[in-house]
Amino acid sequence: MRLTKPAAAVIFAEDKAEKIFISLLENSWSKKALKKCIENLKQNAFCGEKIKRERIPKEYIQKYNINNLFWYQLPKAWRLVYSIIANQNEIIVMIIEYFNHKDYERRFGY
Repeated sequence: MRLTKPAAAVIFAEDKAEKIFISLLENSWSKKALKKCIENLKQNAFCGEKIKRERIPKEYIQKYNINNLFWYQLPKAWRLVYSIIANQNEIIVMIIEYFNHKDYERRFGY
């Protein structure tokens, strides 16, 4: 049974990723897919697939001080990776990156 908890907020780990998201054309498949993903994460922060702790890139651990990581499948074999931050009684989802499958495989060494 999967854990189901709504997120109080969905944030971007870096301004750069958020600016790219904002700059996407409203009608583009990527903007639509990311918006849908964000809505799904708001409804259930645990809707993605958990990545094993030993597979979390060291860069992410050092840069974002995280100890959990999830991936969410987007259309056209794109992936979004995010972490969950527990802040007292609320859950915050932090979007770290979104990229095509080839770049995802490179990042995770698959």
